[in-house]
Amino acid sequence: MISLAGRDIAHAWGKFVFTGLGLGLLLGVTLVMAGVYRGMVDDGKALLDNSGADLWVVQRDTLGPYAEPSSIPDDAERALRTLPGVADAANVTYLTMQVRHGGRDVRAMVVGIVPGEAWGAPGWPPALVAGRRLTRGHYEAMADIASGLRLGDSLQIRRNRYQVVGLTRRMVSSGGDPMVFIPLKDAQEAQFLKDNDAIVQSRARSAANPAFNRPGVPGLLGAVQASQTTANAVNAVLVRLRPGADPDAVAQSVRRWQRLTVYTRAEMEGILIGKLIATSARQIGLFLMILAIVSAAIVAFIIYTLTMDKIREIAVLKLIGTRNRTIAWMILQQALALGLIGFAVGKISATFAAPAFPKYVLLLPQDSLLGLLIVLAICALSSVIAIRMALRVDPAEAIGG
Repeated sequence: MISLAGRDIAHAWGKFVFTGLGLGLLLGVTLVMAGVYRGMVDDGKALLDNSGADLWVVQRDTLGPYAEPSSIPDDAERALRTLPGVADAANVTYLTMQVRHGGRDVRAMVVGIVPGEAWGAPGWPPALVAGRRLTRGHYEAMADIASGLRLGDSLQIRRNRYQVVGLTRRMVSSGGDPMVFIPLKDAQEAQFLKDNDAIVQSRARSAANPAFNRPGVPGLLGAVQASQTTANAVNAVLVRLRPGADPDAVAQSVRRWQRLTVYTRAEMEGILIGKLIATSARQIGLFLMILAIVSAAIVAFIIYTLTMDKIREIAVLKLIGTRNRTIAWMILQQALALGLIGFAVGKISATFAAPAFPKYVLLLPQDSLLGLLIVLAICALSSVIAIRMALRVDPAEAIGG
């Protein structure tokens, strides 16, 4: 049997190959977009895994500490440690900001942790790739290698400078920003304390307020002003449970007695994936839909063009008695071959391009397999127009000119 698809590809291989390359680059973008979404989900899960917490205790009626601002007293940690089923609890602050290193700004999530605590405490990174952990109460930092920082580098956060003493890996926020760990007291000052000018103005307003500056109570004004320069709040308390403890039962106890909002691992994952990145997920889904439509249009156009170029050959086949099913199968083979070439180029280009993206791109084998099936389905559907045209060809065109 004459292989019309094979002969036509060999005859016009340049057009076919370059079309496959163009389609492949488009499919590569599609795979990368899917990988970006997978990377966002993986970043959110990595954030929860690396926190080492089973429960997140945050400000009442908030979705903190990642999706919304949260502020609770730092002494709530001591009360949480006494609850049945609680093995450990740790104060933590999170603040996404620009940190200064040399002449450039680095977008990072600054995490405040208690220095000197046992390694593996909630909030601490699970491992270091270089250097040591925080041991001093001020001016030391651990940074993720994605930030571009190195051991010994100096970075500025607000008005203080910190020396990088340790490096971590895959410690990122839900948005993919690298984490920088600093002592908790420094993080509280950076997040909750006002700048010097604001403090001076606040003191002046307090001094001008008769309720705070009473002649018969000389120490009242000083106490009020001192409270305005003290940071005693944190964003959350990370709680680790004892083996066998029921997270829901402990969470209910915290809600009842501490009057705070508590999230379990499943609830926090739902907040990160279902709320925090939901808009980005819908946007990526829309892009994928548009790219699929454009891919289908490209395949349909090129298959239609190639079929138009061989109208006379198809007429000859019909004249010698070739069945319509055979002609349709030949055109379908050509469309599927174009899809396979495009997918191979797309997969290779996506694999090599993924590390160059600023956000984490996660290419999963199951996504690639699903993408291959979708590409083949699109190519098969796109060939329908060309097949219908070929089946309507009059055999007399083979001799009529």
